[in-house]
Amino acid sequence: MRKEIILPNYQHCILNTITSILKYYHVETKHASLESLDKKLEKRYKNVVFIVLDGMGEHILNTTSKSGFFSEHQIDCITSVYPSTTTAALTTYYSGKPPYETGWIAWSQYFKEYGRAIDMLSHKESYLKEDISKAKINVFQSVVNYIPIFEKIENASKNVKAYEIVPTYSDKRSKRSIRADNVEEMIENIERLCELSGEKFIFAYSDNPDGLLHKYGTKSEEAKHFVIETENKIKTMCQNLGEDTIVIISADHGHKDIEKSYTLLDYPEILECLYMPISLESRVIGFWVKENRKEEFEKRFNEKFKDEFWLMTTDEFLNKNFLGWGEKHPKIEEFLGNYIALSISGSMIKIETFLADGKPVKKSTHCGLTKEEMEVPVIVI
Repeated sequence: MRKEIILPNYQHCILNTITSILKYYHVETKHASLESLDKKLEKRYKNVVFIVLDGMGEHILNTTSKSGFFSEHQIDCITSVYPSTTTAALTTYYSGKPPYETGWIAWSQYFKEYGRAIDMLSHKESYLKEDISKAKINVFQSVVNYIPIFEKIENASKNVKAYEIVPTYSDKRSKRSIRADNVEEMIENIERLCELSGEKFIFAYSDNPDGLLHKYGTKSEEAKHFVIETENKIKTMCQNLGEDTIVIISADHGHKDIEKSYTLLDYPEILECLYMPISLESRVIGFWVKENRKEEFEKRFNEKFKDEFWLMTTDEFLNKNFLGWGEKHPKIEEFLGNYIALSISGSMIKIETFLADGKPVKKSTHCGLTKEEMEVPVIVI
């Protein structure tokens, strides 16, 4: 089973993609750039446009449009960071750092400051979805804050203006933030910005096909239609842009159809080994195991799930550099617990308690170590 998994390659992953862009704008970074993209960035451009299509991994592109415009201009296939999820991957793009340095790991992370698990992107309590905006401290400003790439680029290249184009619900990470809730609005804003005078870096994010893949699955007509339609619209956009513009397209992660769903509420023999509820995500689960129950926990968990999840201690997980390396975020162990289970199959374990049900099971998702989730394309026009 484990022979089929793809490990994150921090010398050839999405971190290296954004590092190439930072390097192009003279931002100091200790991380490696992506050689294939560096070659494309040898010329000086008025506009560098970076489009992230959430969830459009290598497998999705090959399934939906194997010989289309995107594939024609693909220059590389790289891995995501780990976990292969939007929280970790988008933050890698936004910060130019791996999860090991940012502390942004997964959808739900435990903060001892609140005594609660918090949804990292919605900023709500994970189980009851309670608003935490009135808390005495804001952990997103004081605990897991980082300097966005937009600020870094403008500081290093004073003549460049850095823009983000993101959905309305998104947090603002650039002082030049534009809202776009579909591909048409995203393209319209890219074209408008590219016509303006001066050098620009434009980061544009679409939350599809991820949303469609979650709802309908990787083989759905809905996802296929979106990829092909978006491909054609971006092709037309690129034909209208001048030679002073380079367009880079990639993803944050891929997708895997869900085959089995479990809840640990059905396994009291495992739950009794824990002193806190599980957290992170359904395909990468963090456990807080009682010191005197570790041996029992390992045995009981592996008896049931060893062919579907790779269980290891947090120390093992960190020593294998799953989160990357660099200046370690001081909260890493607190966020992870003392054991981690990584999905190596099509299975998931719902993040829920006896107080609150977990989210409805989606047709397809990510965060595991399969090829479908871990590989993403790099496309350059």
